[in-house]
Amino acid sequence: MIARITGILAQLDTESNTVILEVGDIGYELMVPGYAVCDLSGQIQRPITLYCLEYYEGSSAGGNLVPRIVGFPRALDKDFFRRFLSVKGIGIRKALRALARPLDQIAAYIESGDDKMLATLPEIGKRTAVQIIAELRGKMGDFARQAARIGAARKPLSDMEREALEILLQLGERPQDAEDLIGRAVQGFDNIATTDALIQAVYRLKAGAIAP
Repeated sequence: MIARITGILAQLDTESNTVILEVGDIGYELMVPGYAVCDLSGQIQRPITLYCLEYYEGSSAGGNLVPRIVGFPRALDKDFFRRFLSVKGIGIRKALRALARPLDQIAAYIESGDDKMLATLPEIGKRTAVQIIAELRGKMGDFARQAARIGAARKPLSDMEREALEILLQLGERPQDAEDLIGRAVQGFDNIATTDALIQAVYRLKAGAIAP
């Protein structure tokens, strides 16, 4: 079993959430969770380490099984993923797409019973969000605390920013892109006092406007 791989990040496919990691003359294809894609985009042609989880995809009938490797930036992330997979109805590919936001935030949603924010994650609707909370609440506090310490520099979202993020996600924005735009809008534009004003500022930035 491959526990981790260190190599050069040669390719990153943001559509399929896969990377090619070059180790000597061998290129390993790994699937990565949604939240990791943005972080890895700045690491092309640099050495990185991914902590690995192996599994087989497909049907055993006729020997139609394909080996897959999932890669995580930290060992802690792999442990989180395994626990997330324990929820009934959540498979590996669904979980990879669903985990599109930092794990400390997702763990906090679960621990606080915030099904509304959980339901904004890709592949996770209202019913699945409720089920996740029912099965995992009380079991994710350690992840929330550990991940939060690692990402302590991240400023918590205000209520207004959180409402704007939820709207942007519903409008199809990528989670990390939406959060980055909100941060830029709040820092760059004065007198943003409502969620509507914040959304308008975000789309001004997307349209090419330069913050004063």
